[in-house]
Amino acid sequence: MSVTIKDVALKAGVSPSTVSRVIADHPRISPETKERVRGVMADLGYYPNAIARSLVNQTSNSLGVIRSRTGEENFANPFFPAVIQGISSVAHKHRLNLVLSTSNTFEQEDEECLNLLRQRRVDGVILLASHSEDRLIPRLSVDGFPFVLIGRYDGPEAINWVNNDNVRDAKTAINYLLKKGHQSIACLDGDPRFIVSLDRFAGYSEALADHGLSLDSSLVEHSEFSVEGGYQATLRLLERNSRFSALFAVDDLMAIGAMRALQERGLKVGEDVAVIGFNNTILGACVQPALTSVHVPIYELGQIAVQMLVAQIYGSGEGPDHQVLPAHLVIRDSG
Repeated sequence: MSVTIKDVALKAGVSPSTVSRVIADHPRISPETKERVRGVMADLGYYPNAIARSLVNQTSNSLGVIRSRTGEENFANPFFPAVIQGISSVAHKHRLNLVLSTSNTFEQEDEECLNLLRQRRVDGVILLASHSEDRLIPRLSVDGFPFVLIGRYDGPEAINWVNNDNVRDAKTAINYLLKKGHQSIACLDGDPRFIVSLDRFAGYSEALADHGLSLDSSLVEHSEFSVEGGYQATLRLLERNSRFSALFAVDDLMAIGAMRALQERGLKVGEDVAVIGFNNTILGACVQPALTSVHVPIYELGQIAVQMLVAQIYGSGEGPDHQVLPAHLVIRDSG
């Protein structure tokens, strides 16, 4: 007679739902419980059969990954491969496939995501960002589809999400510049339709206000999350003779573009103008001077997102899970 999940639960002294959550590697199950249950599974010769689960539960054994920018921007930004690596590391452990949604507009993105779920091509999805006035998340919530957001959501629905605190982390960067004596700090913000752009700009604004400094709109430019976007935005700042001794960019690629523009105008980055980026991607350590940046645990964001989603789909279906991961400032020569 084959060993069942109830047999494992009985010998381990836990409930069957706890065994399911251990199988799903649920983050709220203690390491000690996981080790005990996995030991019993090994002793009894019990191994979850992905194919059998697919047939019984009518699952696809696949997860969707929904991006939120054009393909060119996504694949050029080191954030994307880093978060995919984190997602893949946990998905592989559970023998789950990944399906990447590729669209060029928010509307196409929404429909592709819903079609993946309605046609049962995936069992759940991971959203890589949320938008202001987001229309997809309310539809996923109403229809009861499993999903996890990497980012912050400003709507009323209770959802599963994992994120860093972008407001607080941006304030950390600006406070560092202020403590170094910079009073005129420019900001390269991203597309304001994205919550991440709004939050990082809010951190910039709040830090200035905390030090009694008013926001100077002439020192703020918006751009794409790209090197070219940061380059062009910085040229616009310089062309209108904006005076600043430091520049904060909400993404490393934008910061690298800013450094190029400053250097072309004969300014020494790190001496004439301090530059700070965000995400601490691999490119920041490779440019000259090396980029000071806010380190975001991108890989871990992807890992935890899958753990939450697997627990939601295959586990006990407990209430929404939220996690905020710590970030920190990595100081290099540019700042």
